[in-house]
Amino acid sequence: MKQQLEPMTSNKPYLIRAFYEWILDNQMTPHLLVDANYPAAQVPLEFVTNGQIVLNILPSAVHGLVIGNEWLTFNARFGGIAREIMLPTEAVLGIFTRETQQGMMFPEPVYPDAEPTSAAPVAAAPALKSVGTSGRGAGAPAPDKPKGKGGPTLKVIK
Repeated sequence: MKQQLEPMTSNKPYLIRAFYEWILDNQMTPHLLVDANYPAAQVPLEFVTNGQIVLNILPSAVHGLVIGNEWLTFNARFGGIAREIMLPTEAVLGIFTRETQQGMMFPEPVYPDAEPTSAAPVAAAPALKSVGTSGRGAGAPAPDKPKGKGGPTLKVIK
């Protein structure tokens, strides 16, 4: 008799926290690549390019950083103006160092209102791709996109 397992929670917030600590331990600057179009993401839109924003989360650049299991929040200044940043962890596309571009990129997020494109149930979450010294996460499978919506694209920012 097979026992049905409960679905596990997302490992993304745990990986974000681990890479954040690793980057700081190596005296480098942690940056987040964020899908600015993700529902409920609160970021300064004037700094968004192609639906994405890169956020410096070095402790001296932010105040009150909390990387929770569902939300990532902090306060920071953008162009001299204090802003509160609130992101669902699912909106994070990657975490990397400014200096070497090492870190981890995640698959494109699945929007909450997205419907599956096939009738078959999804067996497992898409695999994560670790970023090497080049800073590129090429080869990571992208999840199915909802029909009728153009999803954001992931680009390497230098």
